[in-house]
Amino acid sequence: MKKTINIEVQKNHKRVREMAMTGLLAGLAVVGGALIVIPTPFARCVPVQHMVNVLCAVLLGPRCGTTAAFIASTLRNILGIGTLVAYPGSMCGAMLSALLYARFHTLKAAIIGEIFGTGILGALLSYPVSAYLLGNAGLAVFTFVVPFLVSTSAGAISAGILLSILSKNEAFKRIMRKDC
Repeated sequence: MKKTINIEVQKNHKRVREMAMTGLLAGLAVVGGALIVIPTPFARCVPVQHMVNVLCAVLLGPRCGTTAAFIASTLRNILGIGTLVAYPGSMCGAMLSALLYARFHTLKAAIIGEIFGTGILGALLSYPVSAYLLGNAGLAVFTFVVPFLVSTSAGAISAGILLSILSKNEAFKRIMRKDC
């Protein structure tokens, strides 16, 4: 009986830890999105969001990473510092980054997933959002690919550098142990 209770406490502790880190990283994406922006004629490119997507992929997995991207996109839109194209861009990148990291367990896989997920898939899915929801019907299908690739490459590579540096730190190694 005591062992069953202990396992349940550990599961709850893990869930609370995941929710707290998801919220913290979503907040970092929102604040970073307000401070560091690459302006383009068609979208506000936010490299910090892509850095957070890779961090979430490595630390939390697909569900929490995609949730953090959704929360950050929603908050940026509510605050007036984002657009609706943030949803497909950030969420596709977060999901693919985490799925590839879960499959291959390499930072390179997470970075490639983020860049392809946001820069190609998210950019292509942003076209119908922009054309039909935002009224920009005159755009070309590939309008968002180049700006999204610039933004996601900068953010994903920054995350790779940050995670490489942090991986040498004992405190970070403890965070990476999913059981702490």
